[in-house]
Amino acid sequence: MSLHVIQRLQSNGYKAYWVGGCVRDELLGRPIKDRDVATDARPDQVVRLFKGARRVGQRFGVVHVRGDDGFTEVATFRREGPYSDGRRPDKVSYSKDPEEDAIRRDFTVNALFYDPVSKQRLDFTGGAADLESRLIRAVGSAEERFREDHLRMLRAVRLAASLGFEIEAGTMAAIRDNAAALRAVAAERVRDELGRILTEGSARRGFELLRESGLLEQLLPEVAALRGVEQPPQYHPEGDVWTHTMLMLEGLRRPSLALAWGVLLHDVGKPETFTRADRIRFHGHVGRGVELAEAICKRLRFSNAMRQHVLALVANHMKFAHVQDMRRSKLRSFVEQPDFEDHLELHRLDCLSSHGLLDNHDFAARHFEQVQAEEPFVPLLTGRDLIAAGYEPGPVFGKVLAEVRELQHEGVLTDREQALAFAAERLAVPG
Repeated sequence: MSLHVIQRLQSNGYKAYWVGGCVRDELLGRPIKDRDVATDARPDQVVRLFKGARRVGQRFGVVHVRGDDGFTEVATFRREGPYSDGRRPDKVSYSKDPEEDAIRRDFTVNALFYDPVSKQRLDFTGGAADLESRLIRAVGSAEERFREDHLRMLRAVRLAASLGFEIEAGTMAAIRDNAAALRAVAAERVRDELGRILTEGSARRGFELLRESGLLEQLLPEVAALRGVEQPPQYHPEGDVWTHTMLMLEGLRRPSLALAWGVLLHDVGKPETFTRADRIRFHGHVGRGVELAEAICKRLRFSNAMRQHVLALVANHMKFAHVQDMRRSKLRSFVEQPDFEDHLELHRLDCLSSHGLLDNHDFAARHFEQVQAEEPFVPLLTGRDLIAAGYEPGPVFGKVLAEVRELQHEGVLTDREQALAFAAERLAVPG
């Protein structure tokens, strides 16, 4: 589709090229998701050429041209004025010159153009040489690029990690000098970039670069604090909490976003609970970790569902140590919690990144598989039943329902009437 767009634009007298990530990934032999087009045709001219095309970025000259296989994004060459808010240019004007479009882009490896008709590559910023040298380098002045859009510093880290590149020395120095500016960036934008670093396949490298660049201390000081926190060598021969967490990140394979955050934050309570008497201990690190993780999730404006998922992973990660001693009812409740596959995977990574013993993981996994093969569990009592019985909803509901569920698993409660009678007795007792 994008080739057809370029051919049609060129046949009508316009310049048109593939641009950005698709050109970069083609040269690297990487899979290409989308091919964006840059042209000197103005948006109104593009819309006239393609039936069903629509403008989606009025200010930035972006048009979506629809085809049978989706749409192609077509952007008019442009110049940009100053960025007074550290996010968007105050003024944009269209250009007929692809070089003007190239020099306003973020990194040289994203500023390459390619004409698939003439098979000609346009490289105004040295992007091809940087691809050959495996470097992420800001276009022009790194200081200026990062002052324009502070989030570009995080994108530099993400690109370097995902491509396996280094960040060019001058670009890295500019990131260090401007790291504090990221605190002014909207939390949602920071959250999304961090999420991509965590899930695009090179999370360990990404977080090592965040630490080296000074960005981690600005964005996640709680995670930066993991470095240098010793652990008992009999359980953690790999080293300090930072090393342990980085090993777990390295082991992630196509994780859910919540699992990736759970891995990153599972031991975030250890720095504040470190003690050394007869040996190194972390009394209460799970509870403190949940508190810190919740603060981070709120700071980065996670959805309620995502926050609860991440907090559950942090709260439950030490419970696997006791699975072989749990009563059957408690074990069943444990493995029936939502998204238990993520809990299992976090524990597996936790073990493989420390002592290497998987006996508790395998035991819990076998029980999970058995429960999954059984008929779906139908609770005798729900919160709606309690409300229908005249009780006011409150924090005690969850506690009573959990007790009912456990007694149902043990066979003590076998019908709804028994469950309601038990709940009525418990709800009548203060606390």
